[in-house]
Amino acid sequence: MKQYHTIHDIIDLPSLLEEALQLKKNPYHFEELGKRKTIVMLFFNASLRTRLSTEKAAKNLGMEVSIINISNAWNLEFENGAIMNLDKAEHIKEAAKVISQYADIIAVRSFPSLTDKAKDTSELILQSFATYATVPVINMESATAHPMQALADAITITEQSAVRKPKVVLSWAPHPKALPHSVANSFINIMQSMEMDLTITHPKGYELNPEITKETPIEYDQELAFKDADCVHKNWSSFTNYGKKLHEDENWKITKDKLGNAKFMHCLPLRRNIVVEDAVLDSPQSIVMEQANNRTYAAQVVLKKILENI
Repeated sequence: MKQYHTIHDIIDLPSLLEEALQLKKNPYHFEELGKRKTIVMLFFNASLRTRLSTEKAAKNLGMEVSIINISNAWNLEFENGAIMNLDKAEHIKEAAKVISQYADIIAVRSFPSLTDKAKDTSELILQSFATYATVPVINMESATAHPMQALADAITITEQSAVRKPKVVLSWAPHPKALPHSVANSFINIMQSMEMDLTITHPKGYELNPEITKETPIEYDQELAFKDADCVHKNWSSFTNYGKKLHEDENWKITKDKLGNAKFMHCLPLRRNIVVEDAVLDSPQSIVMEQANNRTYAAQVVLKKILENI
């Protein structure tokens, strides 16, 4: 692995999942691999799990870690040919090359605008770093993808599933804010790469990018979708009416009655008693803590693979 921008950078997913699970059993086994290597983590948005898990993963491999909150640094310009006479102090062309001199790996986290679909789907920030950096770049979440979360989800389902081909449901749920599609997109991508019975459920109007969902079944009746499910996951804003909240249907809240015997997954953070009721989140059926813990080993196996190719 030379980079990790999307889950499509994974060459052999079953092997990678097995390697992640082995790292979880012995996280310091390769602590010499990253010795005298530095990861620079750039956050264009606030982070809790991504920041802490990636830092821990890097340190488990013996790496040095530098973290920059971009809001506390220069405003970067990403447009070619820009006349930089306003608030942008440095162009990505210089910034990415400079950071590359201080880093062996650059990790970037940024969110979409949810107002400009073309700009968001172009992945301007991530692709600009990939273009101008001279070291490997990994995606800690971007406008349209969250491959670290997706890999952690795959690790979690692999650990938790008692059947060979579990039924996994990706469900929309109400939320006070319009949310990005990145987690849902990458979750679909990685589930499509595994032996899973995947169903997507949401109200009409919340269809995701058809280039991502492809032939995955879509069910507009949430309770029907949840029938005989093994795992249930996530929510998002409209893709067609880009970034919009079309309505706030409380009937789509995930409840213990709807969930049946399924496990509940969520990338966190989440709004209690809006997205999911306490009775689910505080029950043994909730595996959100296991998911969060696996973020470390998802990041660690990716960093290990990249370090082995530097």
